Amino acid sequence: MNLNSETSKPIYIQIAEWIETEILKGHFKQDEKIYSQYKLAEIFTINPATAAKGLNVLSDEKILYNKRGLGKFVASQAIERIRDKRKNVVLKRLIIELVDEAEQLQVNEPELIAMLQEYKKEGEKK
Repeated sequence: MNLNSETSKPIYIQIAEWIETEILKGHFKQDEKIYSQYKLAEIFTINPATAAKGLNVLSDEKILYNKRGLGKFVASQAIERIRDKRKNVVLKRLIIELVDEAEQLQVNEPELIAMLQEYKKEGEKK
C-alpha cells in the first residue's frame, strides 16, 4: 500500500485503515500478532510515533488489543467492529455524497438504483 501525502487524511489514519483492510481480507486473523510500530514505520517509511498513533486508534476502537511486552493482536470482534464502523461512517458519507450529486444532476431514485445495479453486474463479470 502506498500512503497518500496529497490527501488531507492524516498518515496515522491511513495506517489504521490499511490494517483494517488487511484484517477484512484475512491477512491478519483473530488473536494474531500484527506488525509493530517499528515494522510499520519501516514498511511505509514513516516515523514510528506516527505508526504507533495508528495502532493506538485501533486499540481505542477495540479492533486491536495489547499483550504487555508482546505487542498488539487482532481482537475477537475486530471484523464486526470494522464492518460496522465502515458501514455507519464511510458508506453513509459516500451515500450522502452520491445522493447529493444525483439530485444536482436530476437523476431520480429508480435511475440511480439502476446505475448501482448495472455497476454491480459489471463488477461480478470481472
